[in-house]
Amino acid sequence: MRVQVIRAGDSFERPATGTAVTIGAYDGVHRGHQAVIASIRTAAADRGLESAVVTFDRHPASVVRPDSAPLVLTDLEQKLELLEATGVDHVVVVTFDEERAAESAEDFVATVLVEQVQARLVVVGEDFHFGHQRRGNVALLRELGALHGFEVQGLSLVGLDGRPARDHAQVSSSAIRRALAVGDLATANAMLTRVYEVRGVVESGDKRGRELGFPTANITVAPDRLLPTDGVYSGWYVRPDGTRHAAAISLGTRPHFYEQHGALLLEAHLLDFAGDLYGEKARVQFVAMVREQQAFASHDALIEQLKVDIATTRELLGL
Repeated sequence: MRVQVIRAGDSFERPATGTAVTIGAYDGVHRGHQAVIASIRTAAADRGLESAVVTFDRHPASVVRPDSAPLVLTDLEQKLELLEATGVDHVVVVTFDEERAAESAEDFVATVLVEQVQARLVVVGEDFHFGHQRRGNVALLRELGALHGFEVQGLSLVGLDGRPARDHAQVSSSAIRRALAVGDLATANAMLTRVYEVRGVVESGDKRGRELGFPTANITVAPDRLLPTDGVYSGWYVRPDGTRHAAAISLGTRPHFYEQHGALLLEAHLLDFAGDLYGEKARVQFVAMVREQQAFASHDALIEQLKVDIATTRELLGL
């Protein structure tokens, strides 16, 4: 069965049998999210229901507290791709704006869970909060479930083994952000169950790489996307047609060329590739950190290090 994605304004015939549903920002669609979705799919099959994920078109914090909102692990397009890949029957995308932020938990349950998706079972993490000023929680959901005719299950957060875990070992979007902030791709990718990916458009740069003999694609990424810490990485560059190229990736302000105030750049040198990439939508996948950014005594010293970086990239990618 093809997954049905329902956005604001789309017509949606409520499942006659009702749904087993989960709700959340689902930023990253990581191992923990996947465990929750697997549980609602199993419950839906056992109870003769359809499975559904209710998520938002942007991170709620970007509206509620924009000055301190986290940078996101996935944009909406990628998040929907990942949710569809879980095999859930329906993905409902709720527009999160100031009006939605001011909505009470009770009204959210009535309009979305009851009226829109006809919930019969709601499964969320035990730490789940929702509604105006995050006043809604699992306890309130259970009270409202008794009123509207749905059951509520609160699940513990899981660790890398998929089992309930203590705080320090739990898989979460915040834990993934912390790992990326120190270049720990092994932990981040294990929590995601895939290689961390950002997307953007290849734009013209100052051609410093070409002058050194290592041309790069300069990828402009949306400002609300989280990038790993500055460094040189091994990874992959995926073109719009799906072809994947090994790449040595540089992320940072290029301290060799600029002592200060350099612009943050994401550059990918595609190994064994020659061609025009300008203007295309790129997917950059981070496998492992090679080294931190640094300044060099001369261009020749930088060139020699780039040769080492490429050799290390080949090794890390198993080429």
